[in-house]
Amino acid sequence: MVRVFYSILLAFVLLNPVHGQPTTPSGIEQLKQFVKTVRSAQGEFVQQQMRSPKANEPQDKPKMIRQTSGQFVFQRPGRFVWDTQKPYEQKLIMDGKQLLMWDKDLNQLTIRSANQALAASPAAILFGDVVLDQQFDLEEAGTKTNLQWVNLKPKAKSGQGDLPYTQIAIGMSSGLPRALELTDGFGSMVLVIFNSMQINPSVDPSRFQFKPPQGAEVVRLN
Repeated sequence: MVRVFYSILLAFVLLNPVHGQPTTPSGIEQLKQFVKTVRSAQGEFVQQQMRSPKANEPQDKPKMIRQTSGQFVFQRPGRFVWDTQKPYEQKLIMDGKQLLMWDKDLNQLTIRSANQALAASPAAILFGDVVLDQQFDLEEAGTKTNLQWVNLKPKAKSGQGDLPYTQIAIGMSSGLPRALELTDGFGSMVLVIFNSMQINPSVDPSRFQFKPPQGAEVVRLN
């Protein structure tokens, strides 16, 4: 874990206090229970992309190169919307059959196969139909900033071996994922913070449908 990430998470946790219980489930127990019982959810996210410092930069913390924020909604089986609103508008929509990637500035819709959802949106680990024990080895990673962290390592024959991340960690609190941290083999890191998460709301199926405006470019990469 990189220290700079946790100053952000600490502020989040202080604003969203967790009330103590006599026996707190482990991070793995919370994660499995979330995947098992939560059929839909919606909320907000902040995503930060970091890189390792260069030789002429301070070496005590990574460099943030991009921050985006927006809203998400998911409904099992296999449907989610990852709606980036700032600093630009982009949507990732998984309709259960294919992945739609809409870029408003480019006026372009890219259509990919459903099996590319994890690489395009790592949060699909939480939102998809992933069977954790079959596809990942889970390991308790301790408690930091009042979050109980779980490391996920893709199993060799799970179908997730082509993920671009060498390390995946999920921070749990009160039965909900509060943060997702990913590191690739090139020193790039992504931290996603989840906020205002509502569990098992009724979701209109039309939210997972998208029709591009007239004149938009449509690219199919299936």
